[in-house]
Amino acid sequence: MSDLRGSLRVRAVAVVAAGVTVAAGLGVRALAGGQFAKYAGDALYTVLVYALVVLVAPRVRPARAAAVAAALSWAVEFFQITGVPDDLGRRSTLARLVLGSTFNPPDLFWYLVGAASAYAVHRVLRPREATAPRSHGI
Repeated sequence: MSDLRGSLRVRAVAVVAAGVTVAAGLGVRALAGGQFAKYAGDALYTVLVYALVVLVAPRVRPARAAAVAAALSWAVEFFQITGVPDDLGRRSTLARLVLGSTFNPPDLFWYLVGAASAYAVHRVLRPREATAPRSHGI
């Protein structure tokens, strides 16, 4: 498979994964409530970030994608301490969905759960890289 075709395939899978993740998040919110829905939403938020990382960088290794997704999720969570996301969220639904509103320490754990889950799926779905045959010097 050529690099271009491989990148397009990976990007297509990332777009589908992002869509499924958004649908899952909306479904969890519609069907469940309370802490389960909240923390499932946190994990799915990071899964979505992971899918977007892969969309932007289709050759990214799963461990790096997981680290970037978790770091971005944590950065947004810590940004909430400033109060800016809460202020923006009062004026914009999109800002509220992307940035949240208030810092909640347990969210940090659930972002890691999301990153680890996305990593595991990516490892299973990722095409195996061709390796050069080893010469067995005789």
